Amino acid sequence: MKWEGNRQSDHVEDRRGAGGFGGGGMGPRIGGRGIGLGTIVIALLAGWIFGINPLTLLGALSGGGMAPSAQQAPAQRPPANDEVAAFVSTVLASTEDVWAQQFRAAGGAYQPPGLVLFRGATRTACGQGQSAMGPFYCPADQKVYIDLGFFETLDKRLGAPGDFAQAYVVAHEVGHHVQRLLGITAKVDGMRGRVPEAQMNALSVRLELQADCLAGVWAHHSQKAKGWLEPGDIEEGLNAASRIGDDTLQRQSQGVVVPESFTHGTSAQRMNWFKRGLDSGSMSQCNTFESRQV
Repeated sequence: MKWEGNRQSDHVEDRRGAGGFGGGGMGPRIGGRGIGLGTIVIALLAGWIFGINPLTLLGALSGGGMAPSAQQAPAQRPPANDEVAAFVSTVLASTEDVWAQQFRAAGGAYQPPGLVLFRGATRTACGQGQSAMGPFYCPADQKVYIDLGFFETLDKRLGAPGDFAQAYVVAHEVGHHVQRLLGITAKVDGMRGRVPEAQMNALSVRLELQADCLAGVWAHHSQKAKGWLEPGDIEEGLNAASRIGDDTLQRQSQGVVVPESFTHGTSAQRMNWFKRGLDSGSMSQCNTFESRQV
């Protein structure tokens, strides 16, 4: 990616020098808990999926009903000479530009998430965040959390090197923020405790695959605006999506695949939905909840 020289986001907070924070003690999940990996259709999409009044959604797009972010100490910006932090800030800025345009076309205003760089552990509004969780999004404080050491894990242990693989990870988590703004996350979380665990896992898979598709939508429009992708970048993103599929991770970690326990989707599914968003650039192609087969 030819990312150098592009705008960096002002919404990046660096907690790496602050040490670990206590709090919560629970791993982030959906809803009030964190999530791990054009046109009026933005509002209509969630309406079609869950029967939500599109006017309500458009109110959310313009800022109505938004919960305030959890209060932290004054945010510290990453040092100017930190190349990896600069890269993440640049990708985040691009997601801001793309989604601002998409929400504007829907008659609303995009409210960008924060992004927190941390090391080891940190307090979130969803409980204690830990590096072992990998990057995640906390809907309660509308922030993406990343320990940059994950990128080395992505490269060395998971076999997904490259800057666009890293960009895909950031864009996927921002996709969860878009889902929150549209009311999709809350609707899925509202099913918790009302349906069997296997069905809840299946809903989680569809939520995660939709975030993959939204990451592809971002990639489509960012490339159209900047032309910053280089030969091999798309393959890096698809490879990253493949390497973090539930079936691949289970096979590597425990030697057996248990489909009913999937929460993020198979490698093939993650690649397919990311590519679907990438090829189309359309949110209407990201309706995982009405697709018969994911």
